[in-house]
Amino acid sequence: MEVVGGLDRDLAAKFAGKYDPQREREAREWIESVIEREFPSQVSFQDALKDGVFLCELINKMENINFFLQAAEKLGVNKHELFQTVDLYEGKNMVQVVDSMYALSRCAEAKGYRGQRIGPKLAEKKEYHFSAETLAEGKNIVPVLTGYSGGASLKGSSAFGSRREIGGIDPGKLATQ
Repeated sequence: MEVVGGLDRDLAAKFAGKYDPQREREAREWIESVIEREFPSQVSFQDALKDGVFLCELINKMENINFFLQAAEKLGVNKHELFQTVDLYEGKNMVQVVDSMYALSRCAEAKGYRGQRIGPKLAEKKEYHFSAETLAEGKNIVPVLTGYSGGASLKGSSAFGSRREIGGIDPGKLATQ
């Protein structure tokens, strides 16, 4: 790009000052590790990327993970059980990746897959239907099970503000004896 002068020259100088060759080297190495091949030697970073071939290979690797995640969600895996692309791609959270495989296994079996399952079986929804008579009987059982005895009461307690008896001894009476 030809720099004419004035603002263009100032902006070009500002951008050149921000460019970090170390970061470029790290970005190049990262891309090479992901696509599992090296950039051509003696070719600048810009020239290696500008035809888009390396960029497409890079995004295809990442998109394959994304396609997997979308398909798993369509199969019934809850979004909170799935890992994020970065969890697998950069090894940030491999525990979540493994947990996602367990969730996928459960959901696949629920959808008809009959191969090996890992982890517990996916719970199935069960509906119960009770007659009105059975429901009415249940209303009488619940209070008994919870220890409910008919209402709150202050029976047996002393008046508000008076001394309490602790351990069967009234401290006020000890002082007078």
